[in-house]
Amino acid sequence: IVQSVYDYCRFGIAVCRQYSSAYPSVSLSTPLPGIPKPVFASVDGHEKYETKITTLENGLKVASRNKFGQFCTVGILVNSGSRHEAKYPSGIAHFLEKLSFSSTAQFESKDEILLTLEKHGGICDCQTSRDTTMYAVSAEVKGLDTVVNLLSDAVLQPRLLDEEIEMTRMAVRFELEDLNMRPDPEPLLTEMIHAAAYRGNTVGLPRFCPPENVEKIDRKLLHKYLQSYYCPQRMVLAGVGIEHEQLVQCARKYLLNVKPVWSTSTPANVDKSVAQYTGGIVKMVKDMSDVSLGPTPIPELTHIMIGLESCSFLEDDFIPFAVLNMMMGGGGSFSAGGPGKGMFTRLYLNVLNRHHWMYNATSYHHSYEDSGLLCIHASADPRQVREMVEIITREFIQMAGTAGEMELERAKTQLKSMLMMNLESRPVIFEDVGRQVLATGKRKLPHELCELISNVTASDIKRVTMKMLRSKPAVAALGDLSELPLYEDIQAALSSKDGRLPRIYRLFR
Repeated sequence: IVQSVYDYCRFGIAVCRQYSSAYPSVSLSTPLPGIPKPVFASVDGHEKYETKITTLENGLKVASRNKFGQFCTVGILVNSGSRHEAKYPSGIAHFLEKLSFSSTAQFESKDEILLTLEKHGGICDCQTSRDTTMYAVSAEVKGLDTVVNLLSDAVLQPRLLDEEIEMTRMAVRFELEDLNMRPDPEPLLTEMIHAAAYRGNTVGLPRFCPPENVEKIDRKLLHKYLQSYYCPQRMVLAGVGIEHEQLVQCARKYLLNVKPVWSTSTPANVDKSVAQYTGGIVKMVKDMSDVSLGPTPIPELTHIMIGLESCSFLEDDFIPFAVLNMMMGGGGSFSAGGPGKGMFTRLYLNVLNRHHWMYNATSYHHSYEDSGLLCIHASADPRQVREMVEIITREFIQMAGTAGEMELERAKTQLKSMLMMNLESRPVIFEDVGRQVLATGKRKLPHELCELISNVTASDIKRVTMKMLRSKPAVAALGDLSELPLYEDIQAALSSKDGRLPRIYRLFR
């Protein structure tokens, strides 16, 4: 073995000598003779990749950000969602999401749309939230003209056939049934906390179609709604991975003088109400004992979500609230990992690590153009609900204490890293560009947001928390609620110095 290794080394040395004699005067910093000169990618100024915005004559905004690659994401965002349904039966936005990319004036069916996109390696999707509806397509850059034509047709020229509406009714009923049966209660709790926080107005209106409205929604009602909200002034055509001039050219061709299928009369009945935070409680008594059967079933749990009013994403305090939400963090009791998984956040250190019987404690921050909601979701055995509620109210009160330098820096670093990692993805950049331009008419770049995050201080966290604690709590409760404290007791705990619930004395347990 030693001899063979020795022979191999001698052979290597001989080869090296042969090449060094062939190129005796070539250094590593100069190109090799006879080889073409390489062309390197260079950064020729940030302005080439910044967001460009153009407003067309009809009020439609076109926003784009170039990005290296042969694929692009293009879509139309509409300032329309469940919060705009005050004058209509709730559920229209939910129906429009399910009806998206169905038959249009140019395309006979959804299959034809998908086959057209397939020629350019494309996929399509539609998502609705409380304040925005987003139609998006990812495809090859070469197919941009086809993509914008398809988007224009899907948004402005849908046929909304009777059979499509009937299929949508079936899909909506199935989704509502699934919502009540799934083991993860988070979507249902989010609905309930919004209903409690903004009772009967704007973002408190149901995002999912209520069962009693499924039969009420028809083509006539949909056209009436679309006529009010699907107008160019409330839309943004956003694109990532394409040249701005090319996108503007396509917008002029397919979106400038197009007559929608519901006529072009002036929008009427546009709801411009501002979100009114009310606070309150929404309870749903439900048997959670058989929510997940099998060899290792999930134990019966009661889920509680407590929220307080934060701020709009247009306010300066939005960034401190985002840092505070990251500092609280949390997750499930079975989550594993290092600091990147949030194991050093307050809800892990103070709640899950100390109280083994708690299954979940997670912080969420929902923010809209005129209000916001910071809430904590917790779950535990039904017999320990009162103790769990007190632990959460104490965490809210402790937010007003002075944040430690290390935990604050960790939260800021984690928020910046999450922001930058998410913005590596083309669809995420598309959504960020579209939503910001739709809401503000401009876009804050990632480095500007990182600078704002870096400037957050412990006093900022204390200030926004004190402001938040002055609002009435919003409470959502799901499961066996026999041990749930009174709403007034939760409100009293959040107004106290230590966050403790009022003591109750029982003769018999």
